[in-house]
Amino acid sequence: MIDLSDVRAAAKRIDGRIRRTPVVQAGPDLWFKLEYLQHAGSFKTRGMFNRILSADVPAAGVVAASGGNAGLAAAYAARELGVPAEVFVPETAPAVKVAKLGKLGARVVQSGSEYAEAYTAAMKRVEESGALFCHAYDDPAMVAGNGTIALELAEFDTVLVAVGGGGLLAGLISGDVRTVAVEPEGACALHAALAAGEPVDVPVGGVAADSLGARRIGGIAFEMAVATRVGSLLVTDAAIVDARRRLWDDYRIVVEHGTAAAYAALLSGAYRPEPGEKVAVLLCGANTDPSDLSVATS
Repeated sequence: MIDLSDVRAAAKRIDGRIRRTPVVQAGPDLWFKLEYLQHAGSFKTRGMFNRILSADVPAAGVVAASGGNAGLAAAYAARELGVPAEVFVPETAPAVKVAKLGKLGARVVQSGSEYAEAYTAAMKRVEESGALFCHAYDDPAMVAGNGTIALELAEFDTVLVAVGGGGLLAGLISGDVRTVAVEPEGACALHAALAAGEPVDVPVGGVAADSLGARRIGGIAFEMAVATRVGSLLVTDAAIVDARRRLWDDYRIVVEHGTAAAYAALLSGAYRPEPGEKVAVLLCGANTDPSDLSVATS
């Protein structure tokens, strides 16, 4: 179990390398944590810096498997630290993410149709090369680095967060903030694991699969969710699309569909705050193509 001491140690280790992202008020008791403004466009840069800085990196550099954001974070952190990076992504990864990986200097390998297949290919590469593997979510150093966000949200009663593999959820729990997990109906690895009493494989699909499409919840996140009795709220694809559109129309905020899932829990009524409850919605990633947001709706 990762705890607050691990998070504080991570914060010290990555200090000066990551941004303290803004928190803006969006309503009487509602705030947005703009973590999508983090280097490389998502929260995962925190975890990747902590993972690499806390390890002895071999000459072969680092390898990551990702739906996109973890790979971008690995590529950015590796570039800043002067080490080679190789990133395996599914063939279905958004073109905007693949292009950005190349710009960050990573060698990009596309393999399989979903994250699990890219992961298998990445592990084979690690065995061949001896590179340091940087897991996208189920790694103690990644979790502790992600948890540094919690240190910036200590004043809030509740933080709503979208969940894929669970690395961000576990980090927030480690950072000692009350966290509510939100998942799409089509990619609900945590929800299925809690129902089964253990991590299980789930089918993956829907509009948020590129960033929340883990086939199985990470062991760290599952154990921490059970220990702290964190449940999972489910939202539909339609609610996610609506939330993403509303973030643009109402606030001129552009995020990924996966990120919008957290806000969808509020708009759809899946989560209903108590009167006076201070709620922060963690907007965790914005590596997306904004072209479908160019025409505002009324």
